[in-house]
Parts: sequence; structure tokens; C-alpha cells
Amino acid sequence: MRTAVLLGFRLRQEVLEWSGAWWFLLTLVVQAVVAPLIGLFVWSAVYPDDPTIARYYVAVILVTLMTESFEQHTFSERIYDGTLSHELLRPQPVVIGVIGMNLAIRAWLTLLGAPIVLLTGIALRVGFDWSAVLRSTPYILLAAVLVFLWTFLLALTAFWTDRVHAVVGFGSQLVFLFGGTAAPIGLLPDTWRRIAEVLPFYGMNGLPAEIASGGSGSMVYQLIWVVVLVAVVAVVWRIGVRRYTAVGS
Repeated sequence: MRTAVLLGFRLRQEVLEWSGAWWFLLTLVVQAVVAPLIGLFVWSAVYPDDPTIARYYVAVILVTLMTESFEQHTFSERIYDGTLSHELLRPQPVVIGVIGMNLAIRAWLTLLGAPIVLLTGIALRVGFDWSAVLRSTPYILLAAVLVFLWTFLLALTAFWTDRVHAVVGFGSQLVFLFGGTAAPIGLLPDTWRRIAEVLPFYGMNGLPAEIASGGSGSMVYQLIWVVVLVAVVAVVWRIGVRRYTAVGS
């Protein structure tokens, strides 16, 4: 209960703080939608008579806006400038502040990006089965958790390297290639499709977008990767904090 109260307080605080940075938030929205839009134009040209392509990519745009994470900026920079020391001294888990800022940014991106999703859908005459959209909600929530865990895990490399942005950028490219943004998973060659379906990246974008588009899939796959990434993040966090405090002392 106390953790939920602290998280709610931090979320309200971050939402208010980010309300004054809406120009910057708009640049993040543009950055988030560019890749799905490129995929939409490319694959719509390849399959001009397939309405599922447009529906899928409109869903990918929305999922991307709702799940984007920027811990390489919001967390790693605290390691570099030393302000993480203050966070470690507070009587609350450091991750509460990280999650609060993450949720606040996602809320603003979803709000500011919604008109783009709506206009894209109208322009392409995309229709959704709203029961499928509703069914995709838990998949999107798990996708948001997976993206956060993946980005936070890569951001933790700031304990060992000053090139965390390159590390997170590489991780983002893996999500782009194997997560269903560069191409729907079903259009990949069989070998690459099987690989993509095993890796966690498909659960971060492609799977929830396919469910929203009327497809099918299992949340068990996402849940397994959530457990795996939580365990890895916990281990890396403990090792990283020990190194940080040893160097800081």
C-alpha cells in the first residue's frame, strides 16, 4: 500500500512537471511514430490490397506511444552526474521515481500522439473491431512492462560504461527488427519468424498490435519474459549499485 501511495504521488508530480515541456514531448511523439509510419508506407505499397497491413501499423503506432521508455536519459544520467547517491539515501526504492517518470512521459506521449493515430486511421479508412481492441489491453500493459524492463536493464550498463546511449540504441534496433515494426512477424522468412517469436521483442510491439488488429496470441509468452527480465534486472541492479557505492566511497 505504501509503495502504491508513493508511486501515485510521484506520478502526479512528474505529470505536472512534464506539462511545461510539451514542445519537447512533441519531438518524442514524432520520434516514436516515424518508424511505424515508414513500415506502414513500405508494406502498404507491397500489399496494396491487404487492409490488415494498415490496421496493424496504426495499432503499432498506438502501442509504441503507450510503451516508449527513456531510462537512458531519465535514469542513467543520474549515475553519470552523481545524483543517484541522493536517491539511494531516500527511504524508498529508487525504482519508484524511475517508474513514476516513465508513466508520466507515456501518458503525455499517448495524449499528444492520439490525434496522429486518429488522423492516420481516418486517412487510410482503417476500421477496428473494438472487442479486439479491448482484448488487447492486457497485452499492451504487459508490453509496456517488457519495454520498461528491457530499457531499464540496458540503462543499468551506465554503471560500467559511459556509452549507455549506444547500448540502448542497439537494443532499440533489436526491438525494431524483431518486434514487428520493420515488418509484421508473419511476413518474415520462416527461420527469422521463429527466432522473433521466441525473443521478447515481439511481445513489446507486434503481439499487442496483432491482437488489437483482430489476431490471436498468448500472454503466457509475455509473462515468461517479464519474469525473466525482472530477475535479470534485480541481479544487475545489485551488482551495479555495489560497484557504484564502492567507486563513490
